Amino acid sequence: MSSASSRNRAVDALRPLTMEPGWAPYAEGSCLIATGQTRVLCTASVEERVPQWRVGSGLGWVTGEYSMLPRATHTRTGRERDGLRGRTQEIQRLIGRSLRSVTDLRLLGARTITLDCDVLQADGGTRTAAVTGAWVALALATRALLREGVIEANPILGQVAAVSVGLVEGRALLDLDYGEDSSAQVDMNLVGTERGAFVEVQGTAEGAPFTPEELEVLMAFGLAGIQTLCTAQREAVESAA
Repeated sequence: MSSASSRNRAVDALRPLTMEPGWAPYAEGSCLIATGQTRVLCTASVEERVPQWRVGSGLGWVTGEYSMLPRATHTRTGRERDGLRGRTQEIQRLIGRSLRSVTDLRLLGARTITLDCDVLQADGGTRTAAVTGAWVALALATRALLREGVIEANPILGQVAAVSVGLVEGRALLDLDYGEDSSAQVDMNLVGTERGAFVEVQGTAEGAPFTPEELEVLMAFGLAGIQTLCTAQREAVESAA
């Protein structure tokens, strides 16, 4: 695994990034996102129903599910057959919250879009890649609904993407891989929009507290990274058939 001292890109640069829209042909929308060695397949599935507590409201629902293949990591991780782990539940809620923040649920109508985010290979930043790729899948699914006349207006209000930042060996870094993340003194995940607004900020000091000045640098790195990710999202959606 790489470390801050062996990083072959600038401290404020994203890892090599690709987004392949339409990767899963049977889903209403899909995207295979790769950031460094992390790869997550995101699919959007549309159902003409809503959760029971939503019935009669006229509002739709957008939710997320997350899983990791057993050999997505160096050692096998058992499948979650007996209930979801706390980490999985946390990430699923993050995905749902993030995508709902840029969706007009009234324009979506009484239907549910589920974003399934399956980690094929993990090298840090799986949750942030899931949020970023899920937006592409969601945008493609709603575009299909528009084309088919199922909905009359696009419910997507804007873009949302996510990225990690951290302090490693005293330096601020953007888009941490596993080696950097595991040795970070500060680990932070940022979810934001193309307009520079935040949806969620998750940050923790693993040792000594971090200063307001360090936080300012981390936030600046993260916002710039999110803008780059949003550009890549738009290009992915525009390139899709």
